[in-house]
Amino acid sequence: MRIAIPSPRIAVFAILVAAFGMLSDGSARAANPLELNFWLSGPRYDGQMGDCSQALGAISYQFAEKESTYWNSALRITGFADVREVAFRPWEGPNGAYNAIPRRFCTASAMINDGHPRRVHYSIIEDGGFAGSGLTSGVEWCVVGLDRNWAYGRGCRAARP
Repeated sequence: MRIAIPSPRIAVFAILVAAFGMLSDGSARAANPLELNFWLSGPRYDGQMGDCSQALGAISYQFAEKESTYWNSALRITGFADVREVAFRPWEGPNGAYNAIPRRFCTASAMINDGHPRRVHYSIIEDGGFAGSGLTSGVEWCVVGLDRNWAYGRGCRAARP
């Protein structure tokens, strides 16, 4: 019986994998100090984010873009009122997620160009832009009654703390 090996590189790789597998004792070990500290510093969140009113421009722009691109709608946000903070880092505490990414949860009343005011629930996320680079706004938002694909659940429940 002859075993066909497609290339010598694969054969060498298979032999190395088998050799390292035999050398392993099969038990898990804790990371050594070099493994713990080499380029694994982790995020350093300081809780420095803008206040609730600073995200309104990003929400207006993103809402108009989403409505025109995905829903072929001309709806726009024409203004905001009653802007207030609902929670800041709500998960900290004895039962919370220690060192969770800091978020500021806010709510506002948005006037839509169809004449109907609607509630907007949103959160500002520290380093929440694309890959933490600031290329995007770091704001997650939901307009109650206009979350057509229910991404945030009924009444934008998932956009609140």
